[in-house]
Amino acid sequence: MDRFEQAPNDIQLFSTCPQSKDLPRDRYLQEVVDVARWSEEAGCTGILVYTDNSIVDPWLVSQVILHSTARLAPLVAVQPVYLHPYSVAKMVASFGFMYRRRLWLNMVAGGFKNDLAALNDETPHDQRYERLVEYTLLIKNLLQAPEPLSFDGRFYKVHNLKMTPPLDAELAPGILVSGSSPAGLAAARAIGATAVKYPKPPKAYLDTPAPEGIGCGVRVGIIARACSAEAWDVALARFPADRGGQIAHKLAMKVSDSHWHKQLSAAAAAQGEGMREGPYWMWPFENYKTFCPYLVGDYAEVAGQIALYMQAGYRTFILDIPPNREELDHTRRVFEQARALA
Repeated sequence: MDRFEQAPNDIQLFSTCPQSKDLPRDRYLQEVVDVARWSEEAGCTGILVYTDNSIVDPWLVSQVILHSTARLAPLVAVQPVYLHPYSVAKMVASFGFMYRRRLWLNMVAGGFKNDLAALNDETPHDQRYERLVEYTLLIKNLLQAPEPLSFDGRFYKVHNLKMTPPLDAELAPGILVSGSSPAGLAAARAIGATAVKYPKPPKAYLDTPAPEGIGCGVRVGIIARACSAEAWDVALARFPADRGGQIAHKLAMKVSDSHWHKQLSAAAAAQGEGMREGPYWMWPFENYKTFCPYLVGDYAEVAGQIALYMQAGYRTFILDIPPNREELDHTRRVFEQARALA
């Protein structure tokens, strides 16, 4: 059976690592190991590791992933308020030295508003992206510069700073950043990153393809089976109505200044509570179970939607947390068909 890793090199598929807050402590580490191994078996390029105030440190989780797999790349969420850019570069260089493995960095400009407030970060939305550009460029320069680096920016300054151990050039990290807002897209261009969106239904991009000059991707969950009715049975069982989750979603919406959160909430409202628009489904997002839309249906239906994203220029796909190995196998089938269509 063909594996996704045999796909063209310009398609990148990432799964997502479980969060410590969602599992008992005595199960969490084994769940991380299992999901990482399933993802590698399915041929994923890497695995997203979240960061926020409520979960364990993503760098420590990433070391577990590297230790448990042969080639899967952690996609580490990086928030400037947590670490100095030198510390991020040091982590990347250290992992490269110890494991000879490449990492990816998911550069996070914002986050939950209460998390930022607790850290006394009141930086406005667009200025957070300006800071993120400077932060990321400093990380890249530290990892690439053969000589000690001096940098005099608006947010960060260093003098004669050298990265030791140095990072091998072929292990330079891939970089992703949110591209849902104009500030996010501008940041992606400035730092040479892939701009990732929480997408609308793919038909919305038929006349507005991905911006040229930067890599683009989408964050989307997938539930696919041989027949559509079976897929929807699985989806409805996995994401039942949750009144508490719906209230939490509405509260989060009131305090969020995130463009992607507002865009997805608007899309959910337009679709109608619990309603479907073909395979495109916002119900898990409305119930505060995940932060991405889902595509649900038979393999051909879902593959057709993924192929439309591909044709619009979106070549990086970040999946939701897989509940088991079999779900990733169903997803792999979708991408095999999508590649043929696109």
